[in-house]
Amino acid sequence: MASSPLPFLFFLPLLFLNPRFSQANLHQSKTLLRSTLPSQQSSTGDTTEPTLFFEVTKPISVPHTKPCSLTVLQHDFGYTYGKSPVLSNYTFPDDCPFQEFSRIVLEWNATCKGRQFDRIFGVWLSGVELLRSCTAEPRPTGIVWSVKKDVTKYSSLLLMNKTQTFSVFVGNIIDQTYTGVYHVNVSLYFYPAVEKQKLFKGKKRDSGSEIGSKADLIIPFSRDLPLKDGLWFEIQNATDVKGKEFEIPHNVYKAVLEVYVSFHEKDEFWYGNPPSEYIVANNLTDSPGNGPFREVLVSLDGELVGAIWPFTVVYTGGINPLLWRPISAIGSFDLPTYDIEITPFLGKLLDGKSHSISFSVTNALNVWYIDANLHLWLDCKSSKTKGKLLHHSIGPLSVSSATDFHGLNGNFVTKATRSISSTGWIKSSYGKITTKSTQGLRYRNSMVMAKDGNLQTVNQKIRFDNRVHSKMPGSNPKSKKSLKRFLFNMYYDYSKQGNGASLTVANVTLGFNEKRLKEKVRNLQKGNGFMTVKDNLVANGFGNTSQMYIYDGCKSCYTRDVSSSNYTILHDKVGNNCSKRAEHHLESKHHM
Repeated sequence: MASSPLPFLFFLPLLFLNPRFSQANLHQSKTLLRSTLPSQQSSTGDTTEPTLFFEVTKPISVPHTKPCSLTVLQHDFGYTYGKSPVLSNYTFPDDCPFQEFSRIVLEWNATCKGRQFDRIFGVWLSGVELLRSCTAEPRPTGIVWSVKKDVTKYSSLLLMNKTQTFSVFVGNIIDQTYTGVYHVNVSLYFYPAVEKQKLFKGKKRDSGSEIGSKADLIIPFSRDLPLKDGLWFEIQNATDVKGKEFEIPHNVYKAVLEVYVSFHEKDEFWYGNPPSEYIVANNLTDSPGNGPFREVLVSLDGELVGAIWPFTVVYTGGINPLLWRPISAIGSFDLPTYDIEITPFLGKLLDGKSHSISFSVTNALNVWYIDANLHLWLDCKSSKTKGKLLHHSIGPLSVSSATDFHGLNGNFVTKATRSISSTGWIKSSYGKITTKSTQGLRYRNSMVMAKDGNLQTVNQKIRFDNRVHSKMPGSNPKSKKSLKRFLFNMYYDYSKQGNGASLTVANVTLGFNEKRLKEKVRNLQKGNGFMTVKDNLVANGFGNTSQMYIYDGCKSCYTRDVSSSNYTILHDKVGNNCSKRAEHHLESKHHM
């Protein structure tokens, strides 16, 4: 469930594992489903070797150079809920001979054995979040999983010549029932660029940057240590606003806010929440409502500057946990982040005064974890830049809904649109740069409740279009766009089988597609399975998962076609052929 692991909260996220809304039966069936699922694992075939769990994504491209490596943290996360994050001192390794790197990779390696729920966790350096992830759910014979993330964009922080605080929070519980301890190793690998190995050997790093390179300074928007929780802000409801004040240097010429988002407890399955009138009409006061639409709002000094309509990450214990073993759901091991262009507003921020960035979530129920990193580019040839906001328009959120229900059965359609546009100029030693940022968002969710609430189908699509256009006199304009398409389809059927047994059947489709100027990613995942629960035990069940990942870049291609059934890989084909014919074949095969 990847949420706060208090015992009485264990079953809050289960409200949409089964669409039944009769409160007595709802609590009974879902409590049995998640609390006893690990018992089923031993029937899948014991083995002395731990099972490898993984998320399908493109491997990180690194140069053919020997990296400098640093083990940042080793820890066994047992009973860590309600306790402080695990801290260690981080210092860039003195024995690393090269001072400029083309790639920096963070690697999370973990093992676990026994029984345990999924847990959300975060990794921070000096308050800057580097990774948001979900633990894999173990089996009695043990599991192992690794998350590799390209953290090169945090170079200014990672290469800093001072001791910093490295923080990891995994809220876990160990007792007689839940025995899984997460044994974790976190390392960093610094890859020097081939052409610069000799050039930069023994030299100091340049504190200035060329235009368009990595940020020179990163300001965290997270909670300050000491804490007995993660450093993320917790958004509890639709009126909750959390944020932080900040000041920026006088010579900033570019600013981008990177936002981390995850959803838990009553909003873990927000995309399946029916409207509140359905909840009230059926006296389901303990069930989540407020409909299926959610929007993360980012405000600067109280004014909206960006919106995020998040991808539907399914954590490793979500819907039917057997679907995500060993192939984890899209985004579950490395949750996506979202960028908000702040450059047009630099004219306001360069006044030498304190400002604030804050976060809220439309229709939120408890709880959302949100923090952010403000990436700043500094003009090393100038002590002061200046700018002006030319235009800022916020298209009002337009939400329409159609509701038709009788008792626990009904049809619900929710649509939404939003647009935000900002233009401003900044004058630095590079010249006068005019930047225009636009966001266009479209949303549609169609939900059906049938069989007196025992059957639920959800079909949701999100279009998330970001475009940034910059122009400097005497040079060609530069454009950056990110066109995201998020797909989520779910069929979930619950039925009683007699003699205290119940059957649940689930089909899930996840799609994460993104197109940029010179690259595109198409990632489609389909899973189906069932579970029979009797006398508080999972009597039998299975989970089948297939996935097609296609990356088409300017200089490289990568494809992976993989499927599994109950911990076993059925086929796994990796290729680098992105020809139109091969791409069409793969898309047709998986109906992308």
